[in-house]
Amino acid sequence: MGKIFLVEDDDNIRKLVCYALSREGYETEGFAAPDEFWSKYGKEDPNLVLLDIMLPQEDGLSILKKIRASNRNTAVIMLTARDSEFDKVTGLDLGADDYIAKPFGMSELVSRINAVLRRCRRSSEDEKVYRIGGLAVYPERHIAELSGKELSLSYKEFELLLTLLEAEGKAVTREELFTKIWGEFYGESRTLDVHIRNLRSKLGTDYIQTVKNVGYRIGKKDD
Repeated sequence: MGKIFLVEDDDNIRKLVCYALSREGYETEGFAAPDEFWSKYGKEDPNLVLLDIMLPQEDGLSILKKIRASNRNTAVIMLTARDSEFDKVTGLDLGADDYIAKPFGMSELVSRINAVLRRCRRSSEDEKVYRIGGLAVYPERHIAELSGKELSLSYKEFELLLTLLEAEGKAVTREELFTKIWGEFYGESRTLDVHIRNLRSKLGTDYIQTVKNVGYRIGKKDD
């Protein structure tokens, strides 16, 4: 079904989660400290990493940054006892695919893992390419190019761009974008606005259009 790495310094939680996931058919390996994780992560490529925020040696957000800097394909779910919007938004903005606050039930955890892996699973055959103007986006390889030059996009920026492209010129509401990319709707949060602004600075201002009182669409101004 897939390989999962768990980075959790609480022995009881780590053993329980590994046991529960193994019963679901996942190949699971737990790590009590970041150095143990890094020694294995460089040699093997898991499908998903369950990552606690509060860890010895190095916090989970720092680990997440490093994972996303080198690998945008491995799914990451953050596990933490903290449930503030700041921690949640920070983790998701750095590229986490989901966020689960402790304490959590095993059935909920398994369900969320299954959902994330379904979202992240993409066929390697017949890669689709989205093209509009000088922009070309390759979803399978997680590459976006503008006039033949590769763009440096964050994980969430790429997912936001891809979601707009998948709508094929139709307007996508703010709620839909939040739910698809961040997993839930944050209402008045400015997170989406910041990501749209960053994307426009990299693509140029005429690719992403604001649809008043609705959301956003992608398309050249002369479409």
